[in-house]
Amino acid sequence: MAHMRLITWIRRNYWRGNLTTVLFLAAACGGAGSAASASPSSTASSDSSMHHAALDVQNSRFGQILVDVQGRALYLFAADKTKDSTCYDACATAWPPMIADKAATIDAMHGAIASLTGTTTRKDGAVQVTYNGHPLYYFVGDKKPGEIECQAVVNFGAAWYVVDPNGNAITKS
Repeated sequence: MAHMRLITWIRRNYWRGNLTTVLFLAAACGGAGSAASASPSSTASSDSSMHHAALDVQNSRFGQILVDVQGRALYLFAADKTKDSTCYDACATAWPPMIADKAATIDAMHGAIASLTGTTTRKDGAVQVTYNGHPLYYFVGDKKPGEIECQAVVNFGAAWYVVDPNGNAITKS
């Protein structure tokens, strides 16, 4: 079922040049399941993810996880060994970074810890939100509340994990 949603999304949003990459992603993430308290989609290029950045915590089947202001699950990429992102090009298409305005402050709501919030500058000059030193990402296949489609999946050379309120990877699948 997750494969079909992702393939439908691909048909609507991608030209053939990215099809191979996204089909690989669909195969990698198909068995991950979906039941968390995350919500509607917003990509890194949409207005909702750029102006005001806020982090919150919600319950999921993986325990409490970090989400954005809309309740959408946020992931960290195990390949990111510092606050600098290693996810660009096809990777950033499948795993859009959480972007904030250059002058934006990052609000920590409810269980999120303000002292763990931060930002890093991407190669293109965009400002990516970090938490506990980890750049944060969305998964393009998470479309509605309750979806975490790619937890603990290796993709683009390393694993992707939802984040706990202390800024650590939740590694269970």
